[in-house]
Amino acid sequence: MAEFEPILLANIAKPDSHTRRVYESTGGYAALRKVLGGQTPNDVKETVKASGLRGRGGAGFPTGLKWTFLPKDHPGPIYFCLNADESEPGTFNNRYLMELDPHQVIEGLILSCFATSASTAYFYMRYEYPLAWKRVQQAVDECYEAGYLGKNILGSGYSLDIFLHRGAAAYICGEETGLIESIEGRRAWPRIKPPFPAVEGLFRKPTVVNNVETVACVRHIMDRGADWFKSMGVPPDPKNPRDAGSYGPKLYCLSGHVNKPGCYEAPLGLTVNQLIDQYGGGMRGGKKPKAAIPGGISMGLLKASEFDCPLDFNGPGKYACLGLGTAAVVVMDETVSMVDFLHNSCQFFAHESCGQCTPCREGTAWSLRLMKRILAGKGRLKDLDLLLEIGDTIGIMPGTTICGLADGAAWPIKNAIRKFRGDFEDHIKRTNPEGWMRTDPVPALDLVEIH
Repeated sequence: MAEFEPILLANIAKPDSHTRRVYESTGGYAALRKVLGGQTPNDVKETVKASGLRGRGGAGFPTGLKWTFLPKDHPGPIYFCLNADESEPGTFNNRYLMELDPHQVIEGLILSCFATSASTAYFYMRYEYPLAWKRVQQAVDECYEAGYLGKNILGSGYSLDIFLHRGAAAYICGEETGLIESIEGRRAWPRIKPPFPAVEGLFRKPTVVNNVETVACVRHIMDRGADWFKSMGVPPDPKNPRDAGSYGPKLYCLSGHVNKPGCYEAPLGLTVNQLIDQYGGGMRGGKKPKAAIPGGISMGLLKASEFDCPLDFNGPGKYACLGLGTAAVVVMDETVSMVDFLHNSCQFFAHESCGQCTPCREGTAWSLRLMKRILAGKGRLKDLDLLLEIGDTIGIMPGTTICGLADGAAWPIKNAIRKFRGDFEDHIKRTNPEGWMRTDPVPALDLVEIH
């Protein structure tokens, strides 16, 4: 890989990197001054659109295009919701930005609000980030003091208020309409779409929802230009008309059985092998790799033989995964039991399902019950087929649920069993030698104690 200079993480090692003083000493808020000094919201929107920036929160939708969905000449108000409900297992890149360089995020947020003509922004942060909460609130207060927020920012005539809103530890609040419902004070049940938030969102007004890392990229795009941003990453696949390209830098979370877990910045498109070897210091203890989650648990699994997978928006899909997601890579070595992995995954999604959609509510619950039965030594080979049937029939993609949580729950099931079926069959035959071949109905084990 060519030499790469970090951009999003450039300041995090500096003392007091979270303060306005340090941020401004490195050129902070210069982009805001430049934009408010003579550019229009449409100028910013078109620049971001030209850059090819895609949302970093999981879906990878083109950011500039998303902004164009707002109604033309709407009298307002227009709201902007910043999604900092970072609850995807293995993901912590937003936490780095909020704790160590919050002003970068705030400047990107102000620029994004200006581009979308939003007059109020809600910074929605997960409850479990107390230091990030403190640092971001301090950064917001410093911005009001400096005239970067409030009425008539820098004499431009543009006004913006930012309010922090703390979530209540629910994974479903990362879904944009669930987040909106939560801000409005209701249970975070995702809304049926259409209408989409750009037309009818927060308080039934036009609303944009973007991720923390996404708006941080906006700051640098407006400072350095769209061509600079497109000089990094991977261009669209000419054989795939749906591929919008994977441009710019990306924050990769690396955890699991590697020597140097952490948050690393690289251009989109490096492979899992490169991330492990060049950034993670190789496999811990010299053990062999077995599998990796490519972008958060909801994206599914890669086998070790698939570690040449490029970590861009198009790459993981070629290996039967859901997508890049949050680019949170969790590496598992040869000692890991895929049965234990899938049990933990099913337990997480059964707990986090909001329960609104029957296929997700029942599908995640029954997946967990089946995994409990397998772990309890009463599993059957037929249970694997039942799990695959659940995985193949719940989610937005089969058209059975309102939001994508069920798809996220299904992909680890489908990947784990189809890519590591031998592990599951061996476990079932070894722990249930008398009953592994049964096909008749057997009782569910709701109260099995798993050790």
